[in-house]
Amino acid sequence: MPLRGTITDTLVLTERSLRHIPRIPEQLIFATVNPIIFVLLFRYVFGGAILTPGMTYTNFLMAGILVQTVAFGAVNSGVGLAEDMKRGLVDRFRSLPMAPSAVLSGRILADVARNSLIIGVGVLIGLVVGFRPTAGVAGWIAAIALLLLVSLTFSWISSLIGLLVRNAEGVQSANYIWLLPLTFASSAFVPTDSMPTGLRIFAEYQPITVIVDAVRGFLLQQPLEWRGWGAFAWCLVIVAICAPIAVHRFHHRATH
Repeated sequence: MPLRGTITDTLVLTERSLRHIPRIPEQLIFATVNPIIFVLLFRYVFGGAILTPGMTYTNFLMAGILVQTVAFGAVNSGVGLAEDMKRGLVDRFRSLPMAPSAVLSGRILADVARNSLIIGVGVLIGLVVGFRPTAGVAGWIAAIALLLLVSLTFSWISSLIGLLVRNAEGVQSANYIWLLPLTFASSAFVPTDSMPTGLRIFAEYQPITVIVDAVRGFLLQQPLEWRGWGAFAWCLVIVAICAPIAVHRFHHRATH
C-alpha cells in the first residue's frame, strides 16, 4: 500500500483510539494518578534518606518519575491490542482495505498523545513539591521530545509482547517482569554510585539510566557528554528492532 494510504489509515485508527478515552475515563484517571503517587511517595517518604550531591532530591527525582511514567503508560498499547484481538476487532479491520501496520501504529500514536498529557501532570506536581528546572526553551523541547520518543519506543515493545501473549492480564504481567527491574536498577530514583560494582556497571549503561540522565541533563542544564545522543540512539535502535518484528508478527497472527 502507498505510504500516503498507510499514513491516512494510521491517523484514522489513532483518532478511533483517542475517542475511546472519554468513554473509559478511569484509564486516564488512573494513569494520571500514578505519577502523583510516585512523586509524593519518593519525595516525602524516601527523599530524606537519599543523598544526591549537588542538587535537591526533588530535582534529581523528577526525570526518573517522568521516564517511569511514560514507560509504564506504554504498557497500555500491548494490553489494548490483546483485548482488540480477543474481541475479534482485528478480524474486522482485516476485512477493510487498510495497511496492516496502521492497526499497531494507530494505537501507539494514540498512547503517545495520552502520555503527553500525563507528562504535563507529572511536571506540574513536581513544581508543586519543589522541582525547579533551569532549562531554557531548547532544553524543554529536547526533554519532551525524548520523553515522547520513549513512549513510542516502549509502546512498540509492549505491542510486540501483546502479539506474543494471548490475554491482556498476561501482557501486563509480561511487561512488568522486565520493566520493573530495569526501572529500579537505574539512576531513576537513586544515584548509581551507591550500588554494588556489578550492578552499578549494568545500571550505568542500560537504556533507562541513559534516558533518565539525558532528561535530567536537559531539564537541569547539566553536562550530558554522550548520554544526550545515546538516549535517542537507544530508542531508535529499539524501535528499529521491535517495530518490524511486531508488524510481521501481527500479519502472521492475522492470517493464521
